Amino acid sequence: MDVTIALLAAVVGYLLGSLSFARIVTSFAGPDKKVRERTEAYIEGSENPIILETVSATSVSMVAGSRLGFLTYLLDMLKVFVPVLVFRKLFPSEPYYLVAAITGVVGHVWPIYHRFKGGGGISAIFGGIFAIDWIGVFVTFFGGMFVGMVILKDLYLIYYAGLIMLIPWLWLRTKSLPVVIYAVLVNVLFLVATIPSARRYYRLRKTDPKWADPEAMWGMWGMGRGIMKMMDKLGVRKKKDRPEAGTP
Repeated sequence: MDVTIALLAAVVGYLLGSLSFARIVTSFAGPDKKVRERTEAYIEGSENPIILETVSATSVSMVAGSRLGFLTYLLDMLKVFVPVLVFRKLFPSEPYYLVAAITGVVGHVWPIYHRFKGGGGISAIFGGIFAIDWIGVFVTFFGGMFVGMVILKDLYLIYYAGLIMLIPWLWLRTKSLPVVIYAVLVNVLFLVATIPSARRYYRLRKTDPKWADPEAMWGMWGMGRGIMKMMDKLGVRKKKDRPEAGTP
C-alpha cells in the first residue's frame, strides 16, 4: 500500500464526509425549517422529549418534513459513495477505498466545517457499503429493521442491528479481512457517536411507558411512517399493532 495514496483517500473521504447536507438542505428551506444542533423530539401522549444532539437526516425529517429528510439521507450517502467508488475503481487490488469509506463516516460524525458536530453515521455508513456491496445495504437494512422492530421492539436496535449484521454479511460476501475490519470499525464509530442519545432513550423507556412503544416512536418522523407502511404491505407487522386510520 502506498502511504501517499492512503493519506489522499483519508483526506478526500474526510473532507467530503464533513459536508453537512442536513444544514445545506434546510438552509434553502426557510428559517422555520432550519435544523439545529439540538432537537427536541416528542412522542404522542408524552411530555418528555428525547434530545437529539446530532445534525442528520433524522433531525431534518422531524423539523422540515420527510421529503427533505429523505433528500438529506440520499445526499449524505452520495458524499461517501462517490469517493469510495472512485478509489475502488482506480485501485481495485488495494484497500484505499476502505480508508475513504471509514474517514467519510468520521467526517460525517465529526465534521471539520461545523465544530465537529454532525450526524450519527447511518447514511454515511450505508453510502460506503453501497459502493462495496450494494446488495448488503438492502439485506442488512431490512434485516435489522425486522429484528429491531418486530422481534426486539427497540428503536435504537432497529438502527444498530443492521450494522451488526454487516460484519458476518461482508465476511460471507468478500472473505476479505480488511473489509471485515472496516465493518467492525463503522460499528464502533456509530456506537460512539450515538451513546448520548442512546442513554437518553433508555432512560426514557424506564420512566415513561410511551417511549417503550416502538410503533409510536417510528411515527414521530416521515421515514419511520414510510417504513411502517412498507412493512404493512409485506405483512411483517401484526394487524393489531397497526395504528387506526387517520393516525400518524
